[in-house]
Amino acid sequence: MPAGRPTAPVPQDIADKVIAWIADGKTLRDFCRQPETPSYSAVYDWLAKDKEFQIRFAQARESGEDQIAQECLAIADDGSNDWQETEFGPRVNAEHINRSRLRVDTRLKLLAKWNPKKWGEKITHAGDSDQPLEVVVRRIGPKE
Repeated sequence: MPAGRPTAPVPQDIADKVIAWIADGKTLRDFCRQPETPSYSAVYDWLAKDKEFQIRFAQARESGEDQIAQECLAIADDGSNDWQETEFGPRVNAEHINRSRLRVDTRLKLLAKWNPKKWGEKITHAGDSDQPLEVVVRRIGPKE
C-alpha cells in the first residue's frame, strides 16, 4: 500500500454536479471557479483514483462535445447582428461576422484536438478507409 493519506471518496452530490456541468459542454475550470466547489486538482485526483467517476466523466465529456458542436451550428445560423443600420443605410457588420467565425473555429479546433477520432479531419486514400495514408517525400533534382 502506498504511503500517505488515504484517498477520500468522491462526494456523490459533487460528482453529479461535475458530470452534469461537463455534459452541458462547459469547462471544468469554470465549474471549479464557482463558490463552494472543489479545486481543479481535486477533481483530477478523484479521476485518477475513482474508476466509476472516471467513466462517468468521460461519457459526460462526449456529451459535452456534442453540445459544443450544437453551439457551433447555433452561432453559424444566427445572423441577427450581421447587418447594422448606419446613416447611409444597412451595412454588413464585419466585426460581428468575424467574431462569430472565430467562436465557431475555436470550438471546432478544440473538438478536433480533444477527440480527433470523432471531430478531426478524416484523411483516407481510395479503396480502404482503415489504412493510414502513407506519405513519401522524394527529392527532385540532381543528387549531391
